[in-house]
Amino acid sequence: MSKLVAVSGTRRTDEGRERVTLNTAYVRALAGAGLVPLVVPPILAPEAACSALDQVQGLVLTGGEDVDPGRYGAAPHSRLGEVDPLRDALELALIAGARARRLPILAICRGIQIVNVALGGTLYQDLPTERPGAIAHSDTRSRHGLQIEPGSLMHRTLGAVSATVNSRHHQAIRDLAPPLRASAWSEDGVIEGTELRSAGDPWLLAVQWHPEDEVEGALFRGFAAAVR
Repeated sequence: MSKLVAVSGTRRTDEGRERVTLNTAYVRALAGAGLVPLVVPPILAPEAACSALDQVQGLVLTGGEDVDPGRYGAAPHSRLGEVDPLRDALELALIAGARARRLPILAICRGIQIVNVALGGTLYQDLPTERPGAIAHSDTRSRHGLQIEPGSLMHRTLGAVSATVNSRHHQAIRDLAPPLRASAWSEDGVIEGTELRSAGDPWLLAVQWHPEDEVEGALFRGFAAAVR
């Protein structure tokens, strides 16, 4: 029997027509792990979207726009990018709904940011100006080293305590949400991976890089193994 997972989508306008979109890399990565992705349109009412969680076995939160800083009590930074309040509301509801149902959650790029905000954390709105460092995190052509906490769920899933990952983000975790613990960091100390603190909590891994664009599918296989 196929394992169905809900996947958050984004929206864009092409030639005056609004569309719900999902990068095909996510579909290929999930299908390669034996999962069937069902896209949740970001324009749905949160309560309607959450009803989809009763029909799936996991939740994937994908990349996209910046998170509205009002969600964590901050004023907009001058370099804040595009935001989508409808998507923020929907994903916050999906996170709460998935946790209430104890569904596994895999969160990617924007996903790690919205999970952190949902659980009480804050974000750097623009790393180059708020936390300058040696790594150009928004350079889509670059890669950087990753250090992983030994013994963590991240370590057990990736099977390594170090890695090299892609990077294309200008926001990141500032204050870590209390229920989370950091389990992966870039070489300049930016949090790039988190998981839940309690061993009794359901499976959750959130990463700042884009594993869907990598040949290695360990994160997706780990997520698929957690899906029941």
